[in-house]
Amino acid sequence: MDGFLDETCEGVTELRVHGVSGTPPAGILNHPHPRLVAGDGTTGFYRRWWAGGRPSGDHPDVPHARHREAYAWGGLTSGGRTIALWLLLLPFSLANLAYFMLPRPPGGRRLRHATEAAQRLFALLLTGTLVGAVTRAGVDLVGWQCTAAGRACTHDTAPGWLRWLGTVWGAEPSKRLAVTSLLPLLLVVLLWWIARRTWRRDERAVVPPGGDGQAGPLLAQARLWHGAAPVWRLRVVHVCFAVAGIGLAVSAPFAGTAEGLALTVGNAGVQLAAAVLVVLPWIARRVDPHSGEPIPAWSTRACQALRVTTAAVFLATLWRALSGMPPGAAATERALPGVGVGAFQLGLTLALGLFILVATCVLARMDRAGDEPARPRAMGGIAAWFVLMVAAGSANVLALGVLFWTATFLGVPGTSAEPGPPARTLFLDDPVWWTAALVPLLGAGLLAVGLVLYLIRGAAARALAPELVAYYGERDAPEVAGKWALAALTDRAGLVLAVLTGIGVAGSAAVTVIYQLRLYTPDGGVAGLLASAGSWAMTAVVVGLALLGRRTYRDPGLRRTIGILWDVATFWPRAIHPLAPPCYTERVIPELAARVGRLAGTDRDEVVLSGHSQGSVIVAALVPQLKPELRARVRLLTHGSPLRRLYAAYFPAYFGAPGLGAVRESVPWCNLYRLSDPIGGPVFGRVDPLALGPEHEDGVDRFCWDPHRPAPGEPLPEARWHSDYWLDPAYDEALTRLITIKPAA
Repeated sequence: MDGFLDETCEGVTELRVHGVSGTPPAGILNHPHPRLVAGDGTTGFYRRWWAGGRPSGDHPDVPHARHREAYAWGGLTSGGRTIALWLLLLPFSLANLAYFMLPRPPGGRRLRHATEAAQRLFALLLTGTLVGAVTRAGVDLVGWQCTAAGRACTHDTAPGWLRWLGTVWGAEPSKRLAVTSLLPLLLVVLLWWIARRTWRRDERAVVPPGGDGQAGPLLAQARLWHGAAPVWRLRVVHVCFAVAGIGLAVSAPFAGTAEGLALTVGNAGVQLAAAVLVVLPWIARRVDPHSGEPIPAWSTRACQALRVTTAAVFLATLWRALSGMPPGAAATERALPGVGVGAFQLGLTLALGLFILVATCVLARMDRAGDEPARPRAMGGIAAWFVLMVAAGSANVLALGVLFWTATFLGVPGTSAEPGPPARTLFLDDPVWWTAALVPLLGAGLLAVGLVLYLIRGAAARALAPELVAYYGERDAPEVAGKWALAALTDRAGLVLAVLTGIGVAGSAAVTVIYQLRLYTPDGGVAGLLASAGSWAMTAVVVGLALLGRRTYRDPGLRRTIGILWDVATFWPRAIHPLAPPCYTERVIPELAARVGRLAGTDRDEVVLSGHSQGSVIVAALVPQLKPELRARVRLLTHGSPLRRLYAAYFPAYFGAPGLGAVRESVPWCNLYRLSDPIGGPVFGRVDPLALGPEHEDGVDRFCWDPHRPAPGEPLPEARWHSDYWLDPAYDEALTRLITIKPAA
């Protein structure tokens, strides 16, 4: 290759790891010509290439002496076109986040295990919620209602690709249900295919020998990033549960016959077996690959048996339905009759939510006992429950949006109290309408929270402005104070989460009471107005997601933007929900560990791990995974880091005082932060630069002014907020201070 490219590994290496949004290698290296030196196009290590030959000046690459290298991992979360489909999997990702937010006090082992089992069962019901919505839309609204004789899909105005069902099998509902059940089955197959493909690509990497730390914090456990076997087992259980739910929708209307009852019991039995398996700890346990402990053979055999049984029962259901089953009295029902499974799952979901709330409160109280008061905890340590409720709420919004969109597209949505003949009306249960009525209330709550945050920001800016006058002057101090106060609103994220969750939970409880006691129906008055508005809102959500997904599929820039969500949500492994978007860290951590081992092979070598934003979380999680002798040659430089602000607050069991303290004791560390940064902040304490000054900062955190003080007569520079820490003079100073092996000139 013409030009100059340093591919040597000896000496001092500044290894930069980017943050969210998939920053390209050119931006990480601050160089227009990056070249891949290791890895591939999905995750790769890059260095600078100079067309004019060996460079000179500040910070050039010098063979066998010093190098600047970038690790680009954004292809795992913002590169593939399938990211457009991930938008529908947000509830599954939130369920996994909730698992890692759970407090882990030393004395609460049994209660924690019971809570984790409840979380896994709750995650299984989330799968049932989303797949069940497509099942209801296809099997009930289309197969049972719309294509029945005289209903909406038999009219000349109906789509031809549906009208034939009513024309050919208008009086044979079992055949219509069998055909329409293929739609949710296709969804399950798609979820399985995506989960399996990403599992084979990202979650089967073996942690390098020597990275199997057992003592110390949870971040030192190699099994945290080794999920091949448990993710496979959980995926089998979830897929079988979903397929059996589809089969149950086909067979339950004919439970009055001997064959229909047998098939209904078979499908329900598969779901029950899946629910039993998912609560057993061995199904989801992550076995340390270097501990010598074998994976329990019975767990694999049980999953294989469940898979075979599910396929057999579903195929038998499909074959018998296509053969024609006598409709019996069920044919007179306007909506798809069932056996109460939906009501049972709703009751189980509510019971699980209550148990998880109580258990999480107890665990959080035990975790706080005897701990230092400075340790940050979001929402009193029970953020796991709030996030799990948000997962349930978002799953229900997506599910009901699918139902309302289908009913609106094919006919007119109606309540159970709808008078007159069915005609074009497609009936939805009253709980569906009541849940839709909560959506406008959630919107009103969000607006109220937004107003409160606006007032908080204004008050904070007014209080801060006088203190900044000495540094920025009378003219610019209010503007800077406004920027800093705006960035500080990130610390109020718990307020937004608490208010929305409170409205959703209280509203769901009220809806359940109203429906069970049959107090009144949501077909008139204020309740009817709210339900109607909510139905249109959820329909708009589904249509908007479809349009956004289509645009995301075609637009790489939009994929990177949406990838920000997955950069945060998929840092954690798929511990309780295997159909969520894949965990990139199970590939990134082993790759970085192997590269650091290559770059710091001798005592004459040194690696400075420079992590920005989410990259700082990655390198902090990497350090405990390294061999002790390798950590002696590693330095840590983080900037724009959410380690304390988000990760220590929401995941204290992993990034709390013990975890981050272990990292600080292992390697020399410097963390740069700004008060204008809405994401990053100090790691070990809140330093007040106005009161203490830089000389009083602790050994890790260093405050950086942003925007910089303007020269006399000059305008205030643009604030850099969360970006361009690599260009700040403080970065070069920190880098120089961390390096103990002085590279050759």
